[in-house]
Amino acid sequence: MIVFSVKPLFSILLVSLSLLLAVIVLSPSTPFSERSLARNPLLSDSRSGKQDIWTVQRTVEWRPCNWWMEGALTALPVESNGYIRVDCYGGLNQMRRDFCDGVGIARLLNATLVLPKFEVAAYWNESSGFADVFDVDYFIQQMNGFVEVVRELPAEIALREPFQVDCSKRKGHFDYIESVLPSLKEHHYISITPAMSQRSDRYPLYARAGRCQACYNALRLSRTLEKKGSELLDAIPKPFLSLHLRFEPDMVAYSQCEYAGLSPSSMKAIEAARGDRKPWTGDAALVWRNRGKCPLTPNETALILRALSIPTNTTIYLAAGDGLMKIEGLTNVYTNVYTKATLLRREDFTSMHGNTKAALDYYISINSDSYIATYFGNMDKMVAAMRALKGLFKTLFLSRRAFAQFTSQGLKGEELSEALWKVHRDDFMLGRGSALPDCFCDFKL
Repeated sequence: MIVFSVKPLFSILLVSLSLLLAVIVLSPSTPFSERSLARNPLLSDSRSGKQDIWTVQRTVEWRPCNWWMEGALTALPVESNGYIRVDCYGGLNQMRRDFCDGVGIARLLNATLVLPKFEVAAYWNESSGFADVFDVDYFIQQMNGFVEVVRELPAEIALREPFQVDCSKRKGHFDYIESVLPSLKEHHYISITPAMSQRSDRYPLYARAGRCQACYNALRLSRTLEKKGSELLDAIPKPFLSLHLRFEPDMVAYSQCEYAGLSPSSMKAIEAARGDRKPWTGDAALVWRNRGKCPLTPNETALILRALSIPTNTTIYLAAGDGLMKIEGLTNVYTNVYTKATLLRREDFTSMHGNTKAALDYYISINSDSYIATYFGNMDKMVAAMRALKGLFKTLFLSRRAFAQFTSQGLKGEELSEALWKVHRDDFMLGRGSALPDCFCDFKL
C-alpha cells in the first residue's frame, strides 16, 4: 500500500501559487483587463499595439433589404404605355446611376425599356456605348419580371427619333406620373434624362425593386471587359487595398479649392477645367474647406492611412483617373503602388477609352481585399454597395471634413493621428459614410 503525505504537497502548492502571484504583480506587461479594453473600441479610445483600422469590431452592416431580394414580384401589366430610352451623360458611373434611375421610372410608368444611349463625350475620351461596357443578354435576362426590356424597337417606331423629355434639372418632389406619363402616352416613344435629386423612396415597391435589380444584379460587365478585369486582378499581388484617390485637375477645379505647390502644368490644367467656378478666398475658403469640400491630396491621404495604421508595405492598387497630381506624396510613403498603366501592356492601356478604364477600376475595387476612397462619388457608392452585396465589409471613406477641421485647429503629429484614428474608427464601426438607403438596410451585429 502506497501512502501520500498531504502536508508536503500542500507546501509545494502554496509556494507555486506565491511565485505565480509575484510574476503577475511584477510583470510590466499590460494586465488582462486593460488589454481587453484596448481591443474593444466601444470601451476605449486608446490603441494597443497600433492595430489597423480593419481590426475594429463593427456594430452595423449594410445588406440588401429583404423586400427587394426576397419579396414577391408584382406582375407586369398586360399592355405597355410605350417605350422609354434613357439618355446618359458624364462618366461611366454617373451614366450607370442615371440608367438605374431610368429603369425605376420605366417600371413606374408601365413602359417598355429600350437599351440606353451613352452619350459620346470628348472630355471623358469616350466613344463606347452600353453594349461595349455591359452584357446586354445578361441584363435582359435578369430584368425578366421586373420590367420589360427590348433590344430593338418595332419597325414602325424605329425609324423616328424619340420625343425628348429632359428631367435632369428638376429638383424636389418631381412627379413623373404627372409630368412625363402624358408625353409617353401621346408619343409612344420618349427619351428621358432622370432628375438628379429625385427621391426614389417615394416610388411604389415594385418600381424600387426594378431599380435595385438593375443596379446591383443585372449590370454585369461585358465578357471582354470581365476577361480584362480578371487578368488585371490576377496580376496584382495579394492581399491588396484598392485606393480610389481623386486629385485630378478637373476634380480640384470643380471643388473651388486652391492648393499651394502645384506645378505650372497642373495649374494650367486646373484653370482650363475651372470655367466660371472661381476658387473661394479668405474666410470663405476656410469655411468651405472645413465643410469637407476640398479633395485630399496624395500626401494628406498617406498621412491618414498611416494614422489608421495601414502598413506602409501594403500592396495598393490605385484606382484613379488620368492626370493624378502630386502622386509622389503617396508613393514616397507607400511604395508598393500599382496602376493600370504599370500592369497592362502599353498598347492595351493607350487604346482604352474612359469608360473602359473606369470599368476596370470598378471591377478591381469590388474584388479587392479592402477598399478606401478619398471621396464619396458615384463610383464609390456603387463599389460600396457591390462589396456589401458580396459580403466584403473592409470598406472605408476618408473624412475630408475631419481632416480639415483637425488641421485648422492646429493638431499635429501624434495628436492629429489619434484624432483621425478615432473618427474613422467610429465611421467604420457604425457603417457611417457608406450608408446605402435605397436598396440596402442596416443590420445590427
